[in-house]
Amino acid sequence: MNRMGVTTRTLYDRDFAEWTARTAELLRERRLDELDLENLAEEIETLGRSERSAVRSQLRRMLVHLVKLGIQPERGGASWRGSVASARTALLDLMEDSPSLRRVAEENLQRIYREAVELALIETDLTGSAKELNVPRNCPYNLAALLEGDLDALWPGVGRKPR
Repeated sequence: MNRMGVTTRTLYDRDFAEWTARTAELLRERRLDELDLENLAEEIETLGRSERSAVRSQLRRMLVHLVKLGIQPERGGASWRGSVASARTALLDLMEDSPSLRRVAEENLQRIYREAVELALIETDLTGSAKELNVPRNCPYNLAALLEGDLDALWPGVGRKPR
């Protein structure tokens, strides 16, 4: 707040943890007229952005390792496959808590795939080689295959020991 050139720091600015405890208390007591509504609305929006960002991040991590498995299958091992499986679990957990996040993944799949290709090429020191390596321009997976499909189908024969 700014009154006649003097900035007044609110509890939100001075002690965020205390502000959250106080806000929760006011909400539980239904003392809505005492709420810091502007900062409360901003924090709620931030929570939603954070969840959407987490979905995009996990999907990107999953796709980076799938691309790396595709372009360097000889280097693919348990670590890359483990990263794919771990990202899938994290995505499923996020979507279990907030089913609308599935739409976020679906809507961003192609863009995130393109980012994942770029990152995979950088991480494998193969920048600029996507065409020569036959990396698909568009994501070769749909979201259902990534989230619910057989993981072995995502990397057939890559880096696994024969049984």
